[in-house]
Amino acid sequence: MLLEQNKALVLKFYEAFDRKDVEQCRELMSADIVGRGMGTDTLKGYDAFMQYGMMMFSAFPDGRHVLEEVIAEGDKVVTRGTFSGTHQGELMGIPPTGKQVKFSVVHIDRIVDGRIVEHWGQGDTFAMTQQLGMVPM
Repeated sequence: MLLEQNKALVLKFYEAFDRKDVEQCRELMSADIVGRGMGTDTLKGYDAFMQYGMMMFSAFPDGRHVLEEVIAEGDKVVTRGTFSGTHQGELMGIPPTGKQVKFSVVHIDRIVDGRIVEHWGQGDTFAMTQQLGMVPM
């Protein structure tokens, strides 16, 4: 049953993230969350993690995850799917292009005592930069 609870918690987190519900995200994550592999240095703590999230909110205000697979084992939940949105704000120095992007994402979230304590995230940033016109197709 714990595996199903962990899967539900992670899905609830991504739904809150896509709604930009910062307070619900805070409730679902540990204050000491560690974020890894998102094209940045290791992010330590809720504030650093959500600062990255705010960058994504700003760059893709209509950003959405579509999670096609959710797998739980032990204290980890893996999600695989896509992220899509319209590039309407600056993203790591790239000015807004107004272009739509859709790229693959894989996340691993570790759960302890009903909260996300560690997050690994990988997105196909090459596909994203191609779609933004930064890299030739």
